[in-house]
Amino acid sequence: MADQTYDYDVLVIGAGPGGYVAAIRAAQLGLKTACVESRETLGGTCLNVGCIPSKALLHASELLDEAQNGHMATWGITANATLDLGVMMAEKVKAVGELTGGIEFLFKKNKVTWIKGRAAFQDAHTVKVGDDTITAKDIVIATGSSVTPLPGVEVDNAAGQIVDSTGALELSEVPEHLVVIGGGVIGLELGSVWRRLGAKVTVVEFLDMLLPGMDTDVRKEAGKIFKKQGMDIRLKSKVTGATVNGKKVSLTVEPAAGGDAETIEASHVLVSIGRRPNVDGLNLEAIGLELNKRGQIDTEHDFRTKVDGVWAIGDVIPGPMLAHKAEDEGIAVAENIAGQTGIVNHAVIPGVVYTMPEFADVGMTEEEAKEAGHQVKVGKFPMMANSRAKANRDTDGFVKVIADAETDRVLGVHIVASLAGTMIAEAALAMEFGATSEDIAYTCHAHPTHAEALKEAAMAVQGKPIHM
Repeated sequence: MADQTYDYDVLVIGAGPGGYVAAIRAAQLGLKTACVESRETLGGTCLNVGCIPSKALLHASELLDEAQNGHMATWGITANATLDLGVMMAEKVKAVGELTGGIEFLFKKNKVTWIKGRAAFQDAHTVKVGDDTITAKDIVIATGSSVTPLPGVEVDNAAGQIVDSTGALELSEVPEHLVVIGGGVIGLELGSVWRRLGAKVTVVEFLDMLLPGMDTDVRKEAGKIFKKQGMDIRLKSKVTGATVNGKKVSLTVEPAAGGDAETIEASHVLVSIGRRPNVDGLNLEAIGLELNKRGQIDTEHDFRTKVDGVWAIGDVIPGPMLAHKAEDEGIAVAENIAGQTGIVNHAVIPGVVYTMPEFADVGMTEEEAKEAGHQVKVGKFPMMANSRAKANRDTDGFVKVIADAETDRVLGVHIVASLAGTMIAEAALAMEFGATSEDIAYTCHAHPTHAEALKEAAMAVQGKPIHM
């Protein structure tokens, strides 16, 4: 039962992957729990307008691409494939509905109360949601993040010409020419969807390589792969303005270092330059909670904020803005509130770019490992030499294993392959157990599988891969 002085033991603000998981876990641990969410459906950005619908469209567009552009023909399968975008979008909506409805079912099953609306703090144990005042012994901020705006480029998802990631998941027609501003994960995933569905795609990236934050070898490979797939990649460039004229958008593009501007004409523009924490409207001033320089809420390792009884997880706190990081933090914060020990190992959080091929990593890049003072040994193995990839005619990419030269402990793994997102799980598990490259090299892997490439890359750290 809740403490008699409070309506709830735990109140979670936000029902995204961090918030809904925290609420369910808190309820499982016997705490009377409520979750405040303003959307019509649970699941936050990820399930509604992020991870889930984008993966549905990536999968669907890959099927069309295989049929139209030769992979099926390689195997003697010819198909006169045509696109019905309406059917594709309806199937995406159906998948999203099944998953968001599933969370609603889990809330009911675990007796979590869903309070619809937006919460604003009155004090450390009290929030207002609309006209209602709700109190809780512990409050978890899990409000996620939203798209970072770009000055001079006004997003209007309803009009559909200049869109953010939400709008790019709902276009009613295939763009003639889509300009993607930002060569990070979201820009490349959604850019690749529309390229496969028939759009000309230009990617404008401020830095000198795509996929900021990933290992240099991976970033170089990404540049080659997306060019080969037909994307026009403009590096070291910035968009300084956009004008909509009817069905056209004129973009002003300048060199990042300064110089003469040029104009690019597009039918559609996707702004994907990053995300920022959602803290507006929470009335954090009322509890004296200040943000750090990046607009985030700083926490202790157990996710406590500086304000007693107030906790924070997910995209509003430092660290990668990833759904699975938020989920792990959701479980940990609930366990900490319940007096147990909830821990997240932030050194072992995998990241995946769900293009084709996929790009996945866990742990340190080679540069980060060296900057941290490690002498490193590196092993690389190309997918071209992997028997399953070769048999499938699916040989783009490689696996790279970085180990400490002295202890052989694995510091980071970087994978470019069609199944990289699934393959990285083994690397994360190995690192969580403190594996050496030798441990992976001498673990028997099923043959023929893509996963053998990780074993061989680990063998390459030892200086002795078999198949190259």
